[in-house]
This record gives sequence, structure tokens and C-alpha cells, in this order.
Amino acid sequence: MHMPRALRLFLLTIRDLIVSIGPVIFIVIGLLIAAYWYLDPQPPKTVVLATGPQGSAYAEFGKRYQQSLAASGIQVELKTTEGALDNLALLRSGGADVAFVRGGAADPVADEEAGITSLGSLFYEPIWVFYREEVGRKIDRKTGLLTSLAQLKGLHVNIDKAGSGVPQIMEKLFAANHMDTKDMDLSHLDPAPANAALQAGLIDVVVLASAPQSPLVRELLRSPNIRLMPFDQGDAYARRFAFLSAVALPRGVVTLDKDIPPHDVALLAATTSLLSREETHPALRQLFAQTAQKLHSEAGWFNRARDFPNTRTSELPVSPEGDRAINGSPPFWQRYLPFWASNLVERMWLVLGGLIVLMLPLSKVVPPLYTFRVRSRVFRWYARLRDVETRLEGGTGEHEALLKELDDIDRKVNKVAVPLSYADELYALRNNILAVRKRVIAARP
Repeated sequence: MHMPRALRLFLLTIRDLIVSIGPVIFIVIGLLIAAYWYLDPQPPKTVVLATGPQGSAYAEFGKRYQQSLAASGIQVELKTTEGALDNLALLRSGGADVAFVRGGAADPVADEEAGITSLGSLFYEPIWVFYREEVGRKIDRKTGLLTSLAQLKGLHVNIDKAGSGVPQIMEKLFAANHMDTKDMDLSHLDPAPANAALQAGLIDVVVLASAPQSPLVRELLRSPNIRLMPFDQGDAYARRFAFLSAVALPRGVVTLDKDIPPHDVALLAATTSLLSREETHPALRQLFAQTAQKLHSEAGWFNRARDFPNTRTSELPVSPEGDRAINGSPPFWQRYLPFWASNLVERMWLVLGGLIVLMLPLSKVVPPLYTFRVRSRVFRWYARLRDVETRLEGGTGEHEALLKELDDIDRKVNKVAVPLSYADELYALRNNILAVRKRVIAARP
């Protein structure tokens, strides 16, 4: 079954167009591949997040980040540590990609030079000084309350492990009160065993630095025989130490029906930030910053809605991804595309725009290529036709052989198909074949 001539001409035209555009497409694909390789837009599928001790607020938030990023196909490996200083050390050594770090732990100059940047400040992390009720009665028989760090002299105080950063903060606060660590019986138990020792009467005071989301903090706030020491001089501390802020634990915020606490409690708080290494893939930094927006923007015990995340209280420079997620607005395509596709557009849009600009001059090459390809199907027969003329004029060819060759050329030319806009050239070729045939016949003896 023969294909209709009109359909054959249409398909032939399409083929010619594809072949003519081919070089341009080849150049564009080559540039896209080179740009993809250079920009490396797709991030690794696994990222390491340094959190904190089991049961801490860091550990709880780590689980939330792990669950949120899993929806985007990113596996978050949670690394349990002793706290902020351990997390910072892991960032510096490359053992973690992202980490929770409390204010006051980082070295702004050295860590900035090391390529550690902030993705934004996430939440307040108050300093909780819990003591047993009977200890308060021994220190102040009138009120039974502890109201100053100076009252901790001679007591057994647990200030967490060195890797948590709490001992370093407390040393600064003790020094501000002209206290020496030798004035107290200091221990460095983990928060959980320290809580058990406090409840059992083996420790007088436990100092923690943790967000209120910590289950341990909430347990201590509800314990009937445990009291929370206020920092009534919070503003004075905040003036001396830039990484601290004076905050208040509102009355009844822990439990409204039992009115815990029964009055506002002045506290000191550091601000915890999400830090990342410069080598961490930009797409991962962007994803963590956007996730922080979802997890930390609600109102809390010490902040109103949308107070966090912010870039105001970061000790280290905020990365472009963190600043864009917090202070900017996400591109519209993020609402409709999955993470991998949205990230690809985000990383490649400049390249795509450049290719569009590049294709404008390249597209001017396509019409001449198309014309050349179509006309070549006609013009290539002129070489054989000229050969017949040369042999005729030079007397080197037999007339019958020349006529047979002209018949062969004519038969093959009749099968050539060209678009109608080039039909005049095909008919001109046939007329020239006829003219040469007449000359050969006229020259026969």
C-alpha cells in the first residue's frame, strides 16, 4: 500500500525541519548538561543533624525536622550529642551538616571564617534553676525561696556536662556575682539522672538550659516539691551578656487549671539558632530554613506568633537561603511543584533564561539550514547532468550510453519530493534534463 503523496510530503517536511533544528538542539542540550554538572542542583538524599541529649528540646525538634524533610525525600540522620558545644564542634569538623547551637557558644570571628552560617534564630532557651523546696527553707527561713545565684554558695549544684555549653554560661554568671566554682559542690550529670538525683534529695540544685518543649523541663515545673528560681536581675544580666535576653514565664502558662506557675517568673534566655556548614548543599539549607518557618513560627511560652524564626538575634551571618526563607517570599512555583522539581527550577532558572537568549540568534540559522537541505535534494543531480554534458562536448561518451544515463537521472528525479514552495527548482531541473537530452539526440550521427 502506497502512502499518499501529500502525506509523504508533509512527513518529509517535518523530517527536514527536525534535522535542520538538530544542531541547535544539540548545542542547547550540551549546555544544559554542562550547567547541570557545574551547578549540581540536586542535593544529597541524606543530611546529618546534630541535636542534643535524649529527652532534650533539641532531640524533640530533631525528630520533627526528620519527619518534615522525609516528605521531600530527604533522610535526616539525627546525631545525639551532649549539647550546643558538641554540636558546634561537629559542624567545625564536618561531622554534621546542620546543628542546633545555643547563643554564646559560637566564636563569631573564627566560625565565620570557617564557613559556618546561620539559617535563623529559632527559639528562646531559658536557663532553668530548679531547687528542692526544703533547700529554699534552709537558705531563707522567712520566704523559703531562692532568688539569686549568690544563694547557691555551699550547695550541691548540677550544671550539666561540658559539651552542653551550660557550664560555660554558668561560669560567666557566677563570675558576675563574684562567685568561685569552689564555693559550690558542682557536678556534671546528664539532665535525666540529675533530675532523678534532685527528686531523691541527692542534689540541691539542677541548672538546665533548654526550650520549654523539653519533657524534662515540663516534668520539673509540675513537680510539687521542686521550685524554679527567678532571675529578677534579668535586665542587668542581659546588659552584661549580649547573648542573653530577659524573658518572663507567664503565670499559668504551664497548667492553667492548677495555676502553674502562680505568678510571672523572670528568667534569662539564650537564643538557639540553626547553623550549617558552607559545604552543605544550598538546596538543603533552603529546605531546613523553610522547615524552620513551619516548626517555630507559632506562639510559645516566651514569644508571640511569628517572632521566630528571625535574623535579628543571630550571632553569625545569616545565609542567603535563611534570609530568603525568613524575610522574603518563596517563589510561586514552590506551591505547585514537588521539592526536586522546584529546586531544579530554583537552581537552573538563570541558565534557562540564558539559553533562551542564546537561542534567539541560533534560531536564525535554522531557516538557511532547512533551505539548504531541501534544495540539496535537487541540486545534487546537476553534478551528473554536467558530467553528461562534458562527455558529450568532449566526444568521450557514446550517445546511447549518455541517453541511458539521462533516463536513469530522469527516473530518479521523478521520485524526488520537495515542498510546494521549492517545486519550481524541481521543474527547472527536469527542463534542464530535457534540454541535455535534446542536445544528445541532435548530436547523434
